[in-house]
Amino acid sequence: MAAESKRLFIGPRLRRIRRELGLTQAQMAADMDISASYITLIERNQRPLPADLLLRLAETYALDLSVFSTGEDETFAQLEAALTDPIFSELSVGREDVRDLLSANPAMGEAVAALYKSYRTSQSAVMEARAAGRAGPADPLEEAREFIAAARNYFPALDEAGEETARALGATGGGLMEALSERFKKRHALTLRILPADIMVGAYRRHDRHRAQIAISETLDQASRVFQAVLQLILLEQGKTLDDTVNAASFDSDAGRRLARAALANYAAGAVIFPYERFHASLGDLKYDIEAISRRFGASFEQVCHRLTTMQRPDRSGIPFFFLRIDAAGNVSKRFSAGVFPFARYGGSCPLWNIHEAFRTPHKIISQTVQLPDGETYFSLARTVHGGEAGFGAPKAERAVALGCEIKHAHQLIYTAGVDFQTAAPTPIGVTCRLCPRPGCAARAHPPLERRLIIDEHRRMATPFSFAFD
Repeated sequence: MAAESKRLFIGPRLRRIRRELGLTQAQMAADMDISASYITLIERNQRPLPADLLLRLAETYALDLSVFSTGEDETFAQLEAALTDPIFSELSVGREDVRDLLSANPAMGEAVAALYKSYRTSQSAVMEARAAGRAGPADPLEEAREFIAAARNYFPALDEAGEETARALGATGGGLMEALSERFKKRHALTLRILPADIMVGAYRRHDRHRAQIAISETLDQASRVFQAVLQLILLEQGKTLDDTVNAASFDSDAGRRLARAALANYAAGAVIFPYERFHASLGDLKYDIEAISRRFGASFEQVCHRLTTMQRPDRSGIPFFFLRIDAAGNVSKRFSAGVFPFARYGGSCPLWNIHEAFRTPHKIISQTVQLPDGETYFSLARTVHGGEAGFGAPKAERAVALGCEIKHAHQLIYTAGVDFQTAAPTPIGVTCRLCPRPGCAARAHPPLERRLIIDEHRRMATPFSFAFD
């Protein structure tokens, strides 16, 4: 019995890894010197994964053995969460039923989980459209955001081009501006200049073709100057890569396509400032200490947070983070996710999430463990960041950013040292009030769209709204 318990049945996980590597079963079988039918049996959980084959897989594809962890499979968790939906309440489906389905036909289990996810996404989109009073196609900003989300904010072609450019520049941090100036001069016959605000007339960056120069405002801090210079270099040198990437998707509007291309250019600039291999190595060295990473690369706190959401290379992946930026009124100006957090398209974030508390303690990192209504638990960090120009009386924008990950990854972060997640209860939050089914929340601003309101003039509850669950 002990020997049986050690047998490794991880078919769905092996299939997912194979697909991420871009391999067919026949190609993987050839690499492993086994038959394709044997790969098929393993992926269907009809055969266990032998220890020697496990080691060969890890060595051949440079995989960390942790990706084969024998903890509950992600598909099992997704399928179990799906089957707790009220629409399945009369079926009495239990954990063993889920295990039986995944054991007998893991592909069908994945299909059911994916179908339910698509259903929930569609339902949320309908409810959010109702909340926004909007009909018709998505607006351009949402089109661009959905394009980024569909790729899990990972674009390998841009990362590869970024590393190549970084190697050619041969400098990082403070030395980048000089290297960029030389590249503009030699490759493009352009002069890189830092100019006063009155000459820039409200612009942070300008490509002046008449004077053959790239002008950047002196009101920006050094990290922002470098980013703007790199971004201009991307626009000059990687236009075809940007076009190929964005044109692989379809958009309902030209504005959506242009916004997506601009987002890709910003991604590509980050790939130059934070070359993938060097940045990935720093994450392990510094245990994801964002401020320490900022100093190492001469970048801003927010720039590092952006880059952390993109580290999804199959053989060198980082923690799949999500990122959110809000202003003091709760308006969301940026959101990125490596597919791990269900952001709402419209409306603000949950008032119980401590990203809102960050404004009370400027530039101090605060942490929180939060749990969504579906039971998924996350660890998040929040801190204020400043935008705008330097100088007395210059317009400034104070915002707060949150960076988070699933709780299973939190132990890798320096910020969780000494935290006992077994005893510390997570804060229950929702995605946004209109999509949150939690009863008894005194912080609620709107009733949930999918619940029937109960209005009783003769009773005043502690919570703003009462609603039914039928």
